[in-house]
Amino acid sequence: MLIRFKGARIVDPGNMDEEQDLLVKNGLVHALIPPTAEDPEPEVKTIDVTGMILVPGLIDLHVHLREPGHEYKETIESGLRAAAKGGFTGVCPMPNTHPVNDNAQVTQFIVNRAKEIGLSRVYPVGAISLGLKGTTISEYSDMKQAGMVAISDDGRPVEDSSVIRRAMEYASGLGLPVISHSEDLSLASGGSMNEGTVATRLGLKGIPNAAESIMVMRDIAIAELTGARLHIAHVSCEESVDAIRHGKERGVRVTCETAPHYFTLTDQAVADYDTHAKMNPPLRTETDRLAIIKGLEDGTIDMIATDHAPHSKLEKEVEFDSALFGIIGLETSLSLSLKLVQDGVITMETLVEKMSRNPAAFLGMDNRLIPGNVADITVIDPERCHVIDPATFVSKSRNTPFSGMEVKGDVFLTMVQGGIVFQRS
Repeated sequence: MLIRFKGARIVDPGNMDEEQDLLVKNGLVHALIPPTAEDPEPEVKTIDVTGMILVPGLIDLHVHLREPGHEYKETIESGLRAAAKGGFTGVCPMPNTHPVNDNAQVTQFIVNRAKEIGLSRVYPVGAISLGLKGTTISEYSDMKQAGMVAISDDGRPVEDSSVIRRAMEYASGLGLPVISHSEDLSLASGGSMNEGTVATRLGLKGIPNAAESIMVMRDIAIAELTGARLHIAHVSCEESVDAIRHGKERGVRVTCETAPHYFTLTDQAVADYDTHAKMNPPLRTETDRLAIIKGLEDGTIDMIATDHAPHSKLEKEVEFDSALFGIIGLETSLSLSLKLVQDGVITMETLVEKMSRNPAAFLGMDNRLIPGNVADITVIDPERCHVIDPATFVSKSRNTPFSGMEVKGDVFLTMVQGGIVFQRS
């Protein structure tokens, strides 16, 4: 049957930004026609999306689905339900599962499980090193054949520079990007929030900006040496943005992402020891928040990812120093990011680039809304005002610092390969 999306503004960066009706058939984009045109076939399912924005499906380059090994926090199924509800047609799960995704067997398990579930697509990221120990590199070729799209030891840095050099050289030969968790553990050791006046007042040990930026600079230098594709994960501070900007100016093949919490919140969110505001890298200062926004505005920061990191109540409802790092974000990311458009920081087209087009290009995909391409689609209701309520989440976890925040704009519908995987009632 033909599906007709009627009345939407279609925002497809570099392709179109206008009101058209989009037709989907057999899992593919079939055609684009004027809103006044007659139905081209007798049997058509019409979905009225008047006043909404239809975009290529959002892709989250950085999530933690926790399966295998930590299913009490999240499963592939619950994580993909959260992704679909958040407008994401594809996600890239990080390898810090148990067992670690450092071999083709684990990669294949994740790919097969996602196919069984049949919701948002999964593009697994494999471990740089065996067991995330930073010493012996994994077998990337086998993992790539099993479906791996990139390598990372996310959750831990690769401290040995010679190891990360070998990893970049090996990955480069296979056309795989390297995703860097940039953290100097000797500087970050024992810290639980940003180093600064708030940490001093709370009596908590802080993590300085340099713990991130030093490793960003190191990895950019090694990428420059090897010619590898480098991607910096969860950029949080001004010095990192500057280092990435200068690396790009020199022609280094470096891209990066930030997350909504880094352009929405500061370390003031920790002021009452709220463990839901504890993440790694930590929330920084207002100066850093503005630098992140500037990086998004001028193109230094290529993508917005969630770093969706589910934890149970037992791991968050404890003393701040003992709580685990991380927050969830799949179901709040779009609403929070739309604030950038509402504030005039970036255009809607630029937001779609950072949440859809650029992640797709990173994965080597063409996700334009043109006839013959797979129908992975997100429909956004830009006027829906709501209060973020963790009780409504479909993720298994509730660890968000945004509970009770009023936001404007949300997902109306998510379509994967021509099938509706989420629609707001």
